[in-house]
Amino acid sequence: MPTTSTTLLAERSSARSASPPPRRVRRPARWAAAGFLAPLTAYLLIFYVYPLYRNIDLSLHHYNARAFVQGNAKFVGADNYTAIFSSPDFGLALGNTAVFTLVSIAFQYAIGLALAVFFRGNFRLSGLLRGLFLVPWLLPLIVSGSTWAWMLGSDNGIVNAVLRAFGLDGIDWLTSPHWSLTSVVIANIWLGIPFNLVILYSGLQNIPAELYEAAELDGATAWQKFRRITLPMLRPVSAITLLLGLVYTLKVVDIIWIMTTGGPGTVSTTLAVWSYREAFGTGQPDFSPAAAIGNLLIVIALVFGFLYVHLQRRQERS
Repeated sequence: MPTTSTTLLAERSSARSASPPPRRVRRPARWAAAGFLAPLTAYLLIFYVYPLYRNIDLSLHHYNARAFVQGNAKFVGADNYTAIFSSPDFGLALGNTAVFTLVSIAFQYAIGLALAVFFRGNFRLSGLLRGLFLVPWLLPLIVSGSTWAWMLGSDNGIVNAVLRAFGLDGIDWLTSPHWSLTSVVIANIWLGIPFNLVILYSGLQNIPAELYEAAELDGATAWQKFRRITLPMLRPVSAITLLLGLVYTLKVVDIIWIMTTGGPGTVSTTLAVWSYREAFGTGQPDFSPAAAIGNLLIVIALVFGFLYVHLQRRQERS
């Protein structure tokens, strides 16, 4: 018996020694791989790494218009961050950003999911209707913002005309401190619904129909199928949809600027609009505080991004 074991070990050892050594990647293959990676690397360096470095550099110096042209800005360290955190506009802009972002993505997701479930059923003209729902996504933002500004106009807006037709008083949607933020939120919700519809509809197509058939045989109602099958199976798609919606909504400037310019006063000013106003919306541009506000938005987006990655990894482990 020991002789047999010794023989087997010897055979395995000789087999290992006889096996060919691992193949090394030849030099031409390495150069080919580097060639394929070079465009991506250059793109990331030019359009991501350098702008981020430049934004940090702007926030640590005092760059007004003259210093920006001459390139001799004074280093001020964290003074720009201290100035924005101590500004009376910071609390209002942060609160408006939270309301604008959270309300927008909540309604965009809810309405987009409802439409995705509705279009999952096969009926005539469903493809045409889905295409029409993409129109807000395809329009230039300046057109969408101008259209909503006209619709919500105090005197000639179609919304107030409808209200007056029913005997109600018109509302100063864009100039009232109580309604201006609501107005831009409504417009942004309308703009974001098509994105949620497309992504969630694609996710619904990947849910096996057999699950719904089995649930129906067990007597499950439509709500039970939605709660027990649709929502759990859509969880990964929903997570990335909400994350992308949050990142996009955090940096919205154009719609708010076209409709209210962040006003009246600063009532509808978000962090992104505040940053734009500091850089370009005043008589004397000041790029350094604008860059500091922009970096704050980047940090907020990164926090939610890392939270998403953490939750995904924990879900995969479980």
